[in-house]
Amino acid sequence: MTSERWPTELRLAKDRRSLRIAFDDGAAFDLPAEYLRVTSPSAEVQGHSPAERKTVPGKREVEIVGVEPVGNYAVKLVFDDMHDSGIYGWDYLYRLGAEQAEKWQAYLDELAAKGLSRDRVR
Repeated sequence: MTSERWPTELRLAKDRRSLRIAFDDGAAFDLPAEYLRVTSPSAEVQGHSPAERKTVPGKREVEIVGVEPVGNYAVKLVFDDMHDSGIYGWDYLYRLGAEQAEKWQAYLDELAAKGLSRDRVR
C-alpha cells in the first residue's frame, strides 16, 4: 500500500484533544480528536457500505490516548472511549484535513437530523 502524500510531522497535543499532521507538500492540519473519532475509517463507524455508515454522537470530550504506527503507511489511533479499530492512512488523514470544514458540517447536520448531540449522555 503506497501513499501519494508523506507526513513530515505527526504530533499529539499535550491535552490529547488534537493531532497535528504536516505533509511533504507543505499542507498541515490540526485535527480535533472528536473529528477523528467520528470519522474513524473503522467498519464500526463506516460500515461495509455507505448505507451502513453510522453517525457517532457524544464524542465532544473524547481524547486520543495512543498513536501507534502501522507499517509506514498509517497510524492506529486509540481513544479514551476504547475505540481503536480504525487505521488512518496518510491519504485519509490528508483528506480529513483538506475537507474538514465540509465533513464537519455534514456531521453536525446528521446529528441535528437524527436528534443526536455531541455531548455524552450522562
